[in-house]
Amino acid sequence: MDVLSDVIAVMRTGRPVAARVAWREPWGQRFAPVPGASGFQVVLEGTCWLLREDAEPVRLRAGDVVFLPDGRGHALASSPTTPVAGEACDPNDPDFAADHPVPANPTAVTVCGAYELRDVHPLLRDLPDTVLVSGPELRAAVTLLAGELEHPRLGSDALVPALLDTLLLYLLRTWFAASDHPTGWAAALNDPVTATALHHIHRDPAHPWTVAELASASGLSRAPFAKRFTALVGRPPLTYLTWWRMTTAARLLRDSDAPLASVAGKVGYTSEFAFAAAFKRAHGTAPGRYRRLPSTP
Repeated sequence: MDVLSDVIAVMRTGRPVAARVAWREPWGQRFAPVPGASGFQVVLEGTCWLLREDAEPVRLRAGDVVFLPDGRGHALASSPTTPVAGEACDPNDPDFAADHPVPANPTAVTVCGAYELRDVHPLLRDLPDTVLVSGPELRAAVTLLAGELEHPRLGSDALVPALLDTLLLYLLRTWFAASDHPTGWAAALNDPVTATALHHIHRDPAHPWTVAELASASGLSRAPFAKRFTALVGRPPLTYLTWWRMTTAARLLRDSDAPLASVAGKVGYTSEFAFAAAFKRAHGTAPGRYRRLPSTP
């Protein structure tokens, strides 16, 4: 997988939670903060307003997608001055959609939801607290998502999470491509030298990479490469390599029944003991115990 696809795969656990809700003017609804998750809103039909504390209201149109990396609370309303419901909704509540029956002649239709997170990639820390994007690629994904949520069919249980992942990938790709940040992950992914090194690390985390080898693959000498990588990514190349190995190991432990020795080998460790020690330093618990931690269904 490429770097951005890898990031999505490791930072989400379980299935994204989503609900399709139809609204009729005048309407306003608060959404509770979602700790340990990133929230999102998708406008399928009509228009509405995004309301946040300490920020100006933002008008949303059909096809717009809002991503809230830290899962902060917010509200949607038919106008900036419409009162919002006193009780905040929680998209993690299995009865959320049932509590919002479809009104006659709705004036807006949205999808709200959350991505449960366990291993947060530093990419998220570079994002603003609210990301709003739209575009032809997003609209195509939104149209497919709307159809599956409105008329569930055979395979929808698998398609909806896949479409939400697709939507998130489009959103992040669009934001990073448009970002003019001089440092951070937006710059790292748009920089050919750093992007090449990240590609090699993500493609083969088990390889015994050295700074000199990564520098050579990226077309720079060792010292300039290390300085550039550290400035953009926020940690030295081999520190990032170790972090990514442990992040990949956590995903393998969570998503497979592979023996610990096999997991260790896939992330570059020939010694199960050395792997367990490195994993505990990174995650604060032993690999076997981590595997037994409850997961999001």
